[in-house]
Amino acid sequence: MKKISILLILISFLFSEQKITIIPMDDINTPIVYKHEPKLLFASGFEDDVYIDPILVEYSEDYDFIRGLDNQTGFSWPITILGASESALHRVDDDNHKALLAEIQTIDGNKVLYNEEKYREANKSTQLTYEILNITQGKSDLYVRYKMKIDSNMLGTINKWRALFEYKTKDYKDPGEGGTGFRLIAFIYTDKNGKASWHFQGDEDSKTPIWECDTLNLTPQCNNEFVPVIMNDWFTTEYYWHWSNGDDGYVVWKINGKIVGEHHGPTTRGDNPIDFILFTQLYGDVTPKHQWIDDIEIWDSPPPK
Repeated sequence: MKKISILLILISFLFSEQKITIIPMDDINTPIVYKHEPKLLFASGFEDDVYIDPILVEYSEDYDFIRGLDNQTGFSWPITILGASESALHRVDDDNHKALLAEIQTIDGNKVLYNEEKYREANKSTQLTYEILNITQGKSDLYVRYKMKIDSNMLGTINKWRALFEYKTKDYKDPGEGGTGFRLIAFIYTDKNGKASWHFQGDEDSKTPIWECDTLNLTPQCNNEFVPVIMNDWFTTEYYWHWSNGDDGYVVWKINGKIVGEHHGPTTRGDNPIDFILFTQLYGDVTPKHQWIDDIEIWDSPPPK
């Protein structure tokens, strides 16, 4: 029945002369049908004239703005996808710019973004994130891909976490505050035996998961496979979501092309649009830590392989 339905959809599009692209997702029986060619919204490897602006902006002293044109891709910083504005690196609890470091480095002839947390003061939530802010088109699909390399300071630790990526919708609040929003977040976890895993979840607040996927607990619902957590080496991370308040919603996270978490169903709550995206995160309860980011791509749907 699914094959017949898909065939009818294809025939209807052909007769209406609409251009479509069919991109099968790994290990999914039903392909996803897109009504247009995927469009590249942003790409950068931090090359050429891309720089971190040393000039502080009034009322935004905790933000470092990446600026400049990447001549190799033709895109300029800051990122302005989904109607965003004022996107920047956000320093949180950084002890007057002493606990965190952000710089563009050159490694083997390639420029990359380097982030480092040197230390954390007691009872502080020290973190460094590239935030895509003031989104005005928050009911949109999005595909994200970039290369990443992280340190191994979590190795062998017990019951620790490190956040890599997330988005929050409007009205997402702390536990007990009665928010109606939704968060999508990607973690690295370590368990009680010190084993590391990729952990993916959607939640109502930080204490109320709606669904969870973990590579130490493989399930058909998550369509995931065991992928060792990669430290001290480069890997490619990919996220794609079809924004929806209904059962047709979909989100997937891949590491080096392998699914580590997948969910079919709502990707928001209460029809709330995405408010902001924490595009890269240096945040977790193991300190010190650092990471490199390179070769960012953002599309409005998954690009052809």
